[in-house]
Amino acid sequence: MKSIWIIGGGRFGKRAATLLRTRHPASEITVIEKDLQICRGLAKEAFHIECREGIRYLELNLKSIGTPDWIVPAIPLHVAFEWIRVKLSQDYDLHSLDISASLQTVLPNPMAGGRGQIFVSNADFICPENCSEPDEICTVTGRPRPRILHEFLAQIHAEEFTSVVICSRQMAAGVGGYPPRALFEALGKIKSAGRPVLLSTACRCHGISNLFTISQK
Repeated sequence: MKSIWIIGGGRFGKRAATLLRTRHPASEITVIEKDLQICRGLAKEAFHIECREGIRYLELNLKSIGTPDWIVPAIPLHVAFEWIRVKLSQDYDLHSLDISASLQTVLPNPMAGGRGQIFVSNADFICPENCSEPDEICTVTGRPRPRILHEFLAQIHAEEFTSVVICSRQMAAGVGGYPPRALFEALGKIKSAGRPVLLSTACRCHGISNLFTISQK
């Protein structure tokens, strides 16, 4: 990995930067954070800092599938959805939809968040932040996972929407991310869907989703 962008420099962003610097010492790690006080604190840690709003930074600087190598979302927003909303805004109108009660019965442990997003999880408990996300079992229960969440979400078939999933890969214990290619591929699928889209970002255990429609202006 030559370059990693971490969107958010709060507790989770700083933790991600610290772990990834240890694991990938040759990588250029950039933390994007809008809070000036947090930026000053991170600068003392010798991280490369961009003191700017994260989604806006992505809008202006994410130009191709090749740079950076990985993006780590570490803010309490569905980063992929917010970036796609901005990318579509010039040519499309995007309208968020409520996730229906019937769909919520299908999703594991759903919990509503702000801005139309919904959190989903295999766990009905608080997971340790240093979980190593092993292939076969849950580190808390010691039992096999009930499902691989990103695969489960991708396989949801419904007449009323298309499911598009960005798979978050573990980069360090409790730190997930994806390459830019995943964002651009999701954007292409959304443009060609022709019906409402359930966009999710998910790892094996946890995810965040938004349901919406787009229409050309």
